Amino acid sequence: QVQLVEFGGGLAQARDSLRLSCAASGRTFSRYTMGWFRQAPVKEREFVAAIISSAGTTFYADSVTGRFTVSRATAKNTVYLKMNSLKPEDTAVYYCAAGDIASILARRYDYWGQGTQVTVSS
Repeated sequence: QVQLVEFGGGLAQARDSLRLSCAASGRTFSRYTMGWFRQAPVKEREFVAAIISSAGTTFYADSVTGRFTVSRATAKNTVYLKMNSLKPEDTAVYYCAAGDIASILARRYDYWGQGTQVTVSS
């Protein structure tokens, strides 16, 4: 089992920055691909970014490329999502997830945090 807890959500204005953190505990953290997803009201959960365990390779949704950066601090069992140039359409509950397979599909991830709300005003 892996337990995930997100931190760092809140209120922001357009063009502001926020950094989300996801602290992991339980089984070996470094073996997993860590993903970030988000879900806005009445919308499906969508992929945001992910970082692959071994190589540290990252990949992003087109909507956040160039604005968001995912990183991990293995020694701290923590993954981060730095969000720059925020837009109102970034408003959502953000979830971190852990899985064995690098994927943009939510169903490929086995463990999920409880989510943290990010609200961006114009």
